[in-house]
Amino acid sequence: MPALLGLTLYNLGQRREPGAEATRPRRPAGRLVWLHAPGEAAAPAMLALAGRLVEEDGIAVLLTCPAALPQRAGVILQPPPPDTPPDARAFLDHWRPEAAVFSEGELRPAILHETAERAIPMLLVNARAPAFLRERDGWYPGLMRSALSRFQHVAAVDEAAARAFRKAGAALSAVAVTGRMMEDNPVLPCLEAERAALAKMVASRPVWFAAGIPEAEEAAVIQAHRMALQHSHRLLMILMPADPSRSATLAGQMEAAEGWVVAQRSLDEEPEPEVEVFIVDNAAEYGLWYRLAPVCYLGGSLTGKGPLRSPMEPAALGSAILHGPRTGGYGPIFGRLGAVRGTRAVASANDLGDALGDLLAPDRAARLAHAAWALASDGAEVTEGVLNRLRSILDGG
Repeated sequence: MPALLGLTLYNLGQRREPGAEATRPRRPAGRLVWLHAPGEAAAPAMLALAGRLVEEDGIAVLLTCPAALPQRAGVILQPPPPDTPPDARAFLDHWRPEAAVFSEGELRPAILHETAERAIPMLLVNARAPAFLRERDGWYPGLMRSALSRFQHVAAVDEAAARAFRKAGAALSAVAVTGRMMEDNPVLPCLEAERAALAKMVASRPVWFAAGIPEAEEAAVIQAHRMALQHSHRLLMILMPADPSRSATLAGQMEAAEGWVVAQRSLDEEPEPEVEVFIVDNAAEYGLWYRLAPVCYLGGSLTGKGPLRSPMEPAALGSAILHGPRTGGYGPIFGRLGAVRGTRAVASANDLGDALGDLLAPDRAARLAHAAWALASDGAEVTEGVLNRLRSILDGG
């Protein structure tokens, strides 16, 4: 009875926003799983789970999140419905999910109640702490206990989180400490035959990759390369300009003004033994260069707004990461990498040259790269466990 009163009071405090269902795309035919991320920080793990369901099981996935997320093949991205009974019913009538997976611990009582009424199994993953929506936070008699009781399984990130969910009313048998799920760190592809041929060509040379370099940082990476050549005179720099149209101009400047021996991949030139700088300009080949270079610098992090691409890309491929102080939208990821000593931060062009020279020692680059790779791979077993539980539910287990 207190739970029903709490839900009634909660629902009375929320006005319905008409027209939300009018923006929904058509539901795809067949099976569909609904995933919900309460914010941008929670989204990478849910995107990783969504990708596995789509690619390995051929199941359509609806991912709701209040933040804008990158598109991913087979994943339908939508904002969550307002947490009112009419909106919840309209949402579930339209999508008809066979299972629902929520993350972090944000509780939406109206949608949880309607989902449970339809006997749709619900899981809570990456569980940190239970909480109502910020604008709806407050005390409602028995409501949190009732909301948590709807979940078949609560996968807590650690023991402290598990205690919080048990104390708030989750069934003791439903809560388990599993750790954090793997985030969405797709391994960039490359043609293995091409990688092997290039690796053979540069096998006896140290190599580093200046990735996504804006024009404002070209002088910095050239200076760093010159400084590092003092430690290793056969060092090769692979340079990817942020703007591909800069390639020819940059090559001409480096050859004419500074006397560098430059080759351009766009001209079908190769990194021959005498080549000091190999300029590449195809963004589809980042995976090739991260595999080939034991060390990389992420352009845009010294003077720009941050790197163009996620540091988890080189981390997943074993390339030791150098970066400047400007991390842009990847600040939280750089923070986590820094905490495990998985990157090397530099403050200036001089620092970049010194750090690059230091990481030319293979053992130092390997320690940095391994720490980053371990973080990029963290949570794979947890994600696998969630997948297996979902598959069992979908198979009627």
